[in-house]
Amino acid sequence: MPGKSWTITGGAETEPQAQVSFRVGPQDVRTSGSWSVTAHKHEVGLRAGVETIAIDNGKLRLDVIPTRGMGIHAVHVAGDRELPRIGWKSPIRGPVHPSFVDLGEPSGLGWLDGFDEFFVRCGLESNGAPDFDSKTGRLTYPLHGRIANRPAHQVELTIDTDKQEIALRGVVEESRFHFLKLRMTSTITTKFGSSSFTVHDEIENLSSTPATMQMLYHINFGLPLLDAGSRVIAPVKTLIPRTPHAASGIKTWDSYSAPQPGFDEMVYFFELNAADDGTTRTMIKNAHSTRGVSLVFNKKQLPWFTLWKDTAGEPAGYVTGLEPGTNFPNPRSFETTKERVVNLGPGQKQAFDVTIEVHGSPADVSAGEASIAKIQAGRQSKIHDQPQPDWCA
Repeated sequence: MPGKSWTITGGAETEPQAQVSFRVGPQDVRTSGSWSVTAHKHEVGLRAGVETIAIDNGKLRLDVIPTRGMGIHAVHVAGDRELPRIGWKSPIRGPVHPSFVDLGEPSGLGWLDGFDEFFVRCGLESNGAPDFDSKTGRLTYPLHGRIANRPAHQVELTIDTDKQEIALRGVVEESRFHFLKLRMTSTITTKFGSSSFTVHDEIENLSSTPATMQMLYHINFGLPLLDAGSRVIAPVKTLIPRTPHAASGIKTWDSYSAPQPGFDEMVYFFELNAADDGTTRTMIKNAHSTRGVSLVFNKKQLPWFTLWKDTAGEPAGYVTGLEPGTNFPNPRSFETTKERVVNLGPGQKQAFDVTIEVHGSPADVSAGEASIAKIQAGRQSKIHDQPQPDWCA
């Protein structure tokens, strides 16, 4: 049968009565299986007003947050005692409603007040460190941009029983009168019973004048996947430490220690090798190579990659981020001078695709590593032991 669709959140123009609860399952499309899609709104604390849509394909449950730019709070793996949940434990009790996140506070670090998702976007106008006017000291671009704190509208669910597919679509806009006018249409798809899902984002310049934009996917892992002995696997073409402090850990850039209270973050910038069509992938796996997660994306869309290691004590947030992007998360002004921005003409669109694969057995982990080794085959990695001026602000 053809796909069937439901509107979960209406357009901004109509403002329909909010649906506090929503549920769709096999009985609604005359098919079998254990999948479901449910939605609810939180009512208390910093979560008050946040809508969560749980996409359960029977194997994975994705907790999508339309209120926070179509981010994904966590992924739950059915029946896996070793890796029941993919995400991390932030000291923030989220998901946090954007109204409690002051992006314009003078330090430029207000974004951190709402940061606790597994999958969060940084952009669209900027996606890096806070940027300040060199003459006045005024904040010009806050940390990691605004899109993660913009609520979606026109949130629609489609179930296609022919494709055995669940798709959730939402529209998020980042615009200001007289300034930038960008629209992101995000579609998250997964198959019934699948151990993977894909995020497809399309960014459109709504203005009649040219615009520039940036995108970085901040994909974050904590316990139990991240632990002492966990490793990152990547087809490295070039690797550069962001700071002298990161350079001090260059020999162990791909491995992790147990939580260390007071640990100061280390960040590494990469250009990855790719297959002929531009496809590349990275993986994080646990110490025993029994569980892992791969990221699959295309260098033609997302040419750069960042690894963030912040393995402090658990109460502070023991976490690492694997981050494909259009640029490095330096201040916007620096990245602009290096031409690491996406140019969009009036009405022009740019697509980005990221697939997440969950490896639930040693054999799956081994197969994921083999896919990366195939990309890297015969290619030497160039690893710098100090920051480089064209890459690091």
